Amino acid sequence: MGLVVSIVLTLLALWVVQAHALSHAMLLAVILVLAVLQIVVQLAFFMHFTESAGPRYHVSALALGFVFTFCIVAGSIWIMTFGGTQPY
Repeated sequence: MGLVVSIVLTLLALWVVQAHALSHAMLLAVILVLAVLQIVVQLAFFMHFTESAGPRYHVSALALGFVFTFCIVAGSIWIMTFGGTQPY
């Protein structure tokens, strides 16, 4: 079931981009929503996020992963926006 939902979400994102039916802002919003849904599907079906009966260490590990991901994405955007024009 998880594989089918993941494939459908991926194909839906591809179709939305290929159709050129949305403005750029709306396209970005739809892609971000589909990405969040894909994360939820991956966590629920493939990583069995909700099936552990023991301590919730994986919740803090996931939160730390999100912090790392945010720092990498924000740092990349920062570098791409402000890092290319200064002489060193």
